[in-house]
Amino acid sequence: MTLLNLVLLITGIALVMTLLLVLVLKKQKKSWVSFLQNWTGVLFIISGWVKAIDPMGTAFKMEEYFAEFQAALEPTWLSFLAKSFPWFVDHSIGFSVFMIVLEIVLGFALILGWKPKLTSWLFFLIVLFFLALTGFTFLTGYVPSNSTFFELSAWGPWVKEQMRVTDCGCFGDFLVLDPRTSFFKDVVLMAPAILFLFQNKHFHQLLTAPIRHVIIALTTVGLTYFCLSNYMWNLPSADFRPFKEGTDVYTRRNAEIEAMSNRQITGYRLTNKTSGKVVELPYEEYMANLANYPKTDWSAEQILSEPAIQPTKISDYAIYDEQGDEITEDLLTDPNYTFMVVSYMLKADESVQRVTVQDSIWKVDTIQSGDSLELVRSFEIQPKETTEVTYHWDSGLLKKYAALKPFVDAAKQAGIKVYVVAGGASTEKRNAFREATGVDVPFYEADDILLKTIIRSNPGIVLMKQGVVVKKWHINKLPPFTEVEKNWMK
Repeated sequence: MTLLNLVLLITGIALVMTLLLVLVLKKQKKSWVSFLQNWTGVLFIISGWVKAIDPMGTAFKMEEYFAEFQAALEPTWLSFLAKSFPWFVDHSIGFSVFMIVLEIVLGFALILGWKPKLTSWLFFLIVLFFLALTGFTFLTGYVPSNSTFFELSAWGPWVKEQMRVTDCGCFGDFLVLDPRTSFFKDVVLMAPAILFLFQNKHFHQLLTAPIRHVIIALTTVGLTYFCLSNYMWNLPSADFRPFKEGTDVYTRRNAEIEAMSNRQITGYRLTNKTSGKVVELPYEEYMANLANYPKTDWSAEQILSEPAIQPTKISDYAIYDEQGDEITEDLLTDPNYTFMVVSYMLKADESVQRVTVQDSIWKVDTIQSGDSLELVRSFEIQPKETTEVTYHWDSGLLKKYAALKPFVDAAKQAGIKVYVVAGGASTEKRNAFREATGVDVPFYEADDILLKTIIRSNPGIVLMKQGVVVKKWHINKLPPFTEVEKNWMK
């Protein structure tokens, strides 16, 4: 699905709905207003629905936006506002569900003509909010990576790689749009948003007012339950991410890495170190004019061709053992069934204190004995101050691992390899968590964003065989090991 195909689909649906209004129901007041109601309504229902399938994905995207807003505001006189964004990060999933439900309900409200004045104002405000998100990210393309957003004097030419958020999240993982495309989409949407503020008295209205109220109420309740079920009690009802069931991670990863390594240099982007002027030259022209761009005055950045295979998060698939050595190849080429328990975050509060411990010290002295030298060893115990970290684990996470332990023990007893992959946790923290839970399996490390992409559950369980994702389970939907062995390990 491309953006153009989606627009054509929405336009076709809206056109059919408008023709039914005009020719059959005769409910319209102004045909073009009715068409815009239907078009924007269908757009909001589709864009909201693909996010409702995976509200946690939208929450992760909102966390990215909040982090960038905080970083942009902290160096300015608006730094007091930056302090609020950690709170938004902590409540990102609730914010995500609220925005998704609001978006879809507004889509139905537009099509039904429910409370025209309120609907038109809510539509205007939500489009304005989306415009602020995508506009900010689009504008960061003008901001060099070593500068902050409000250092206007440091702004230069727009560079795609400088954007702080790589995709807008407007259609979840169903259709990935870069923020520049999404920004212009929201600019276009501002046209009907403004028009509705002045034309809402011409909205068509379907059914009777009480029935419209009932539909909006039931839609709100139903969608809220649907969103909650797609992360609290189960995995998303549809998986648009690269690690969906049946994916050959090993083969795809190698293909993506090879495609990236085979890209050709098509040109150079040159930046003058004094003036900041940026010049882009084709490869041959740059090589023919090297003398005009000395390294003392210009920095050069390669412009590469597009890879034959577009990279996904699979390219970043890398797992490290307790010693910090990468073991990705070994895990992906294992011919046997294995269970990977994914925890993108080992949530805990930490308290640090200085403690005194008894340290064992071996001393070696050289003693003259006649004409020879002798080494004399002695053993001492001396007090030593060190830092001790105590982890106060999240009770909900401990309960989930307590529920997981019987499954892990049964799998180990059957000779199946089980390992946990934790995101952003030190070896000490992983070891402390293993002791706290009693889940006696290897605890490896990986990038937390990678783990969030693999499965929307913390923890989540992934059954793999020779690099292929066989099956995935939310912790709350994990069946007994005997059932898993019977149905998926043949």
